[in-house]
Amino acid sequence: MKNRTCIATLILAGAAPIVFAAPGNDTDFAPGRILVEPQAGLTADEFAKDLKGHGAGKAQKLGQSNIHIIDVPHGSERAIANKLKHNPHFKFAELDQRVEVSATTNDPYLGSEWHIGKIGASAAWDKTQGGNITIAILDSGVDASHPDFSGRLVAGYNTYDNNTNTADVCGHGTKAAGSAAAASNNAIGVAGVAGQARIMPVRIAYNNSGTCYAYFSTMASGVTWAADHGARVVNISYANVPTSSAVQSAANYLKGKGGLLFVSAGNYNRDEGFTPTDTMIPVSATDSADNRASFSSYGAFVALSAPGAGIYTTVQGGGYGAVNGTSFASPVAAAVAALVMSANPSLSADQVKSILFTTAVDLGTAGRDIYFGYGRVNASAAVAKAAGTTTTADTTTPTVSIAAPLGSSTVSGIVSVNVNAADNVGVARVDLKVNSTVVASDASSPFSFAWDSKGVANGMATLTAVARDAAGNVTSSTPVSVNVSNSTTTISPTTDTVAPVVAITNPSNGGTVHGNVNVTVNASDNSGAAGISMSLYVDGALVASGSGSSMAYSWKPSNGSHTLKAVARDRAGNTAASSVSVRK
Repeated sequence: MKNRTCIATLILAGAAPIVFAAPGNDTDFAPGRILVEPQAGLTADEFAKDLKGHGAGKAQKLGQSNIHIIDVPHGSERAIANKLKHNPHFKFAELDQRVEVSATTNDPYLGSEWHIGKIGASAAWDKTQGGNITIAILDSGVDASHPDFSGRLVAGYNTYDNNTNTADVCGHGTKAAGSAAAASNNAIGVAGVAGQARIMPVRIAYNNSGTCYAYFSTMASGVTWAADHGARVVNISYANVPTSSAVQSAANYLKGKGGLLFVSAGNYNRDEGFTPTDTMIPVSATDSADNRASFSSYGAFVALSAPGAGIYTTVQGGGYGAVNGTSFASPVAAAVAALVMSANPSLSADQVKSILFTTAVDLGTAGRDIYFGYGRVNASAAVAKAAGTTTTADTTTPTVSIAAPLGSSTVSGIVSVNVNAADNVGVARVDLKVNSTVVASDASSPFSFAWDSKGVANGMATLTAVARDAAGNVTSSTPVSVNVSNSTTTISPTTDTVAPVVAITNPSNGGTVHGNVNVTVNASDNSGAAGISMSLYVDGALVASGSGSSMAYSWKPSNGSHTLKAVARDRAGNTAASSVSVRK
């Protein structure tokens, strides 16, 4: 790869800037930082100890997610990531890989929008053109002055430079946006597949000698930003995205808010060998004869295929042209999802995905295959099925059980709690209750927690896992009792004048929230966490209370500004409070 000299910064809510220093010729990742996600329930103090113990530096959270960028010494990125990857306190740790766009060279001719008829978009338009859906294009930016985007763009963000400048620095994002949602019925140019959908430009990339590159960190940050600002469909047309645990976690975050992430399969004409994932929808490319496009990558990870050869779309500067690449197959498929959501807004993300898979035109080997996934998208059939789908009440409760620790076992310190949960549609989240306190919530499988057992008194403690699905059905596991045995510090309440330390670790102060918000509170005290009692207030009203070093609460905010306040009290009666303000 070529050297580059441009430097940018990513500033997260309440955090210091992160310098995007240029990797050298021998690296495909950002020097001096890695990406991690701690297990649900791991306290801020223990998180910091783990990082320090492995030689890592400060952590900066990506938006309202639980994904963090970690500063590490240059040259130690792989070693520290590998150490943290095997630490049971972390869901994942990975390098912040740099990848390029999934576009091939533009064809030197003007084509026609053959793909519109091929996927049955015109028939779908009789029912909807996606007018009530926002599609986030995570790319090099979008040319806001292009006539086919007039009145169609909503506010976006630049996660590479940490500002609101979403101008296209490579031209790639403008092409992807047009493939998905260039305006229809405006008597000019082309029509996108979802020609009345709103376009949210989120710039994640930079220009290096004419080629656009993005990092896994800017992608994950962009997905969470889009999810928190109302996008239900997100597209990333860059290579190797399915390999990133950070982007998969961000996709789960988006899915929890009713959205879906579409990504391109790649343009290397090979089996990529990526592990299949249900967190996102990877898309391969087809040509006008419904063959796999000659350049399209493939593999067991591919979930759908869509036209990606000779796609006539918008070009930076106000023009139009034909382009090739899975970069454009992915937004075509994403736009079909927007049509499905628009035709039936009550559908969940999982239901939309199921409709796309079951209505796709089965190409190649019967059933899902490595070249086309479940098949080539069929907008007409998908919209018809969505419009005719009657959303019936889901009354099936999830199943849930605690796999570890075992009952009657003796535990101390940070305890790994593993939960098995399943549902006929999907598990929305699992809460871990210790005695009567919800100490942590996890919204993605595998459901696992890092419980601070020092938050309860020595002796028997009862663990219960509570699983919830999107319909609100709830199941509690059979309780598991464990014997807590921690060393303790005795401080007389009559001489203890030191107040606890309490912090709301999510959501971040000054941030924007959308959908269900996992509020997390951490506390510590000189006399031990077992003596702490906590209360959480939203706009002055008490919404949750508990004891120990951590507490979680699922909150669905209304529109407007809100203040969250956590209060901690120790055995001696010393109190402390912490507040954050957010807006929906």
